[in-house]
Amino acid sequence: MDASQKTILVTGGAGFIGTHTVVQLLNEGFKVSIIDNLDNSVIEAIDRVKELVGPELSKKLQFNLGDLRNRDDLDKLFSKTKFDAVIHFAGLKAVGESVGNPRRYFDNNLIGTINLYEIMAKYNCKKMVFSSSATVYGQPEKIPCVEDFELKAMNPYGRTKLFLEEIARDIQKAEPDWRIILLRYFNPVGAHESGKIGEDPKGIPNNLMPYIQQVAVGRLPELNVYGHDYPTKDGSAIRDYIHVMDLADGHTAALRKLFTTESIGCVAYNLGTECGTSVLEMVAAFEKASGKKIPIKLCPRRPGDATAVYASTEKAQRELGWKYG
Repeated sequence: MDASQKTILVTGGAGFIGTHTVVQLLNEGFKVSIIDNLDNSVIEAIDRVKELVGPELSKKLQFNLGDLRNRDDLDKLFSKTKFDAVIHFAGLKAVGESVGNPRRYFDNNLIGTINLYEIMAKYNCKKMVFSSSATVYGQPEKIPCVEDFELKAMNPYGRTKLFLEEIARDIQKAEPDWRIILLRYFNPVGAHESGKIGEDPKGIPNNLMPYIQQVAVGRLPELNVYGHDYPTKDGSAIRDYIHVMDLADGHTAALRKLFTTESIGCVAYNLGTECGTSVLEMVAAFEKASGKKIPIKLCPRRPGDATAVYASTEKAQRELGWKYG
């Protein structure tokens, strides 16, 4: 497979995981086109990506301001560029917000993705890497999570990911020439080693690490820890925190699999570290690494949050040749 001959559309490519994946794609020789509505990202992130890869590789990157909910935006894009595959990140991703405002999640995540499938089919682009989530497992009966576990999301955000997985499976079954990889990632953290790109959401962060960082630099007064009475060693919830560059490498591995495996069908892979870490352990690790004390406020559990979730990644190691770390 010659990456330099392939053009990849990255939806939500200006976001946290998107920018890191775009850097890896460009470094591997792919041509990349981004579509993003900048709802929770900024155009400066694209400038930083160009800065990181240099002027020569930057020529292979295009940015398009657009929204997947507007089919005309997609149609315009596909009519002028022939895409070989799509990496689909675009969507909203906060569990707590989704409980309070589920319709916003159904509108963004479901309608946007259904439009994307329609336009991809129209222009005969039938390879997709889809950004799914560990939330599709809900609170599993045992851990680590394995891909063939029963799927039972506990909140509207997780259900949008689960519905979209089911839609992918249905489309691929009806139209076997589709090749779709569903990547269920756990909790992305970290940043490119340059520090030029990373996670810097608008407003109060929904994810732990940017929240801790904003407290550390004085943007926010304290860290709200949601749930301190879980049946865990310190009472806080346990998650699997995976470095964003490992995730980016998982996407390029999945892309290569799509291009080189004809009968892949629609298949799911976990991307995680196979290790559970509690929220309070993460705070302690940050304090140790940064030398800063993080003031915390213990709050009630958030509706829709699971107690403990971490990944088995044996399948991704075996079939994608991918491993964290």
